[in-house]
Amino acid sequence: MTEPSKVIHVRNVGHEISEPDLLQLFQPFGVINKLVMLRAKNQALLQMQDVPSAVSAMQFYANVQPSIRGRNVYVQFSSHQELTTMEQSTQGRADEPNRILLVTIHHMLYPITVEVLHQVFSPHGYVEKVVTFQKSAGFQALIQFQSRQSAVAARNSLQGRNIYDGCCQLDIQFSNLEELQVNYNNERSRDFTNPSLPSEHKGRPSQPGYGDAGVGYPQTNNAAAIAAAFGGGLPPGISGTNDRCTVLASNLNPDRIDEDKLFNLFSLYGNIVRIKLLRNKPDHALVQMGDGFQAELAVHFLKGATLFGKRLEVNYSKHPNITMGAETHEYVNSNLNRFNRNAAKNYRYCCSPTKMIHLSTLPQDVTEEEIISHLEEHGSIVNTKVFEMNGKKQALVLFESEEQATEALVCKHATTLADSMIRISFSQLQAI
Repeated sequence: MTEPSKVIHVRNVGHEISEPDLLQLFQPFGVINKLVMLRAKNQALLQMQDVPSAVSAMQFYANVQPSIRGRNVYVQFSSHQELTTMEQSTQGRADEPNRILLVTIHHMLYPITVEVLHQVFSPHGYVEKVVTFQKSAGFQALIQFQSRQSAVAARNSLQGRNIYDGCCQLDIQFSNLEELQVNYNNERSRDFTNPSLPSEHKGRPSQPGYGDAGVGYPQTNNAAAIAAAFGGGLPPGISGTNDRCTVLASNLNPDRIDEDKLFNLFSLYGNIVRIKLLRNKPDHALVQMGDGFQAELAVHFLKGATLFGKRLEVNYSKHPNITMGAETHEYVNSNLNRFNRNAAKNYRYCCSPTKMIHLSTLPQDVTEEEIISHLEEHGSIVNTKVFEMNGKKQALVLFESEEQATEALVCKHATTLADSMIRISFSQLQAI
């Protein structure tokens, strides 16, 4: 986490979002001194009157997904402690002319391919390379001209124009990249100077995720959700390049563990296909995740977690998948898999086990006493808080240790409390 600051950085601020919309989101937490809209980057910077106001806004939105006009926005502390007038006047980085253009397409009602972009941009000069990708800001493309003059002419002529009548509006900036790297010629990327490139391996991403961190895109059909969750980068320690879907969990407590409890824990990091407890090694289990990126999250965040008095070991398995059989439990069609809905939100909430759990889909008339009696067998509860969000009851429960919170989650996620099936995940809040 960046250290707390009065300045809050907001991402995924679509062009339909106005300054009053953003002010409304943060006014409940205190006085807002300054607001700078970075339109070209789909971002905004907002300065609260003091650090505690900014901290309370950030704590609130750590638990509640902020959204404006149906669009999720993502907030974090800015690296700036103050907004200077310089930032207000330049509205972000000055546009240095370059032969590579970064194009964002708004109101994309029709699919935009490399061919379409080539048709639109080539009248202004020789287009060498085109790469398209999905980011939190929406659909974007990098277009490399042979000369800088051509790129300047294209930007001057096309900025703000629509590709099709009334939609697919072009928002064009100069990129700070020097050369585009194209590995495959297909509908997502093309090197017009090298027509002999292959069209790509099946199921692999066409390009690294150009943009913020230059990270490789995870090999997954969830690329858009991942980009939205992590703002185009990836969490520290996650490479996004793993393609092994099956993990081996060992040093389990064989007297207390079963497939459903493992499902409840591992499903925090991705969809579960199937799980198998190894009969010849009762403290080992295989867990097959939906894809390699989800398996990498599970290995990264669960290594060394403690459950039922044992320190978990989680590693990639040498088995590419778990074969179906009498000893395997199938979860591929389970409606308890969390990542079929709101995948971006679930990715963003991924973390190592914490002392605090978040309960949702609670009965409307639930009391703190009912929640405590449902969970207290798993450890000492330090604090609880029941609150309402969008008309739905939710709760935070703080345990004395991560192990107690983990046990409560694996034993009580998807259990029934007064006729409601409750959902439990870890919260990254430090205190209630």
